[in-house]
Amino acid sequence: MHVIMEAMRTTIEMNPEHRARILELAANRGEKGFSTVVAEALELYLEAQKGRTRAIRSALALKGSMSETEAAGLASQTQRIRAGWR
Repeated sequence: MHVIMEAMRTTIEMNPEHRARILELAANRGEKGFSTVVAEALELYLEAQKGRTRAIRSALALKGSMSETEAAGLASQTQRIRAGWR
């Protein structure tokens, strides 16, 4: 099975500092334009978002996994430990 990826042109707005830095990165790679740098940045961002979403779901799944008594005991111990920090 072959996947055909078709590029699409679009316009994005960016501040001059970002544009200069992206052009510099592209030039250091020997590229004339910055499309591949932007594509790589987008891919990294989207992957990071997936990880963030998974982490949030995992954290929310823990909600309610501790009884009220356990939570009160943990809070009490935490306060005692923090009182000794000073």
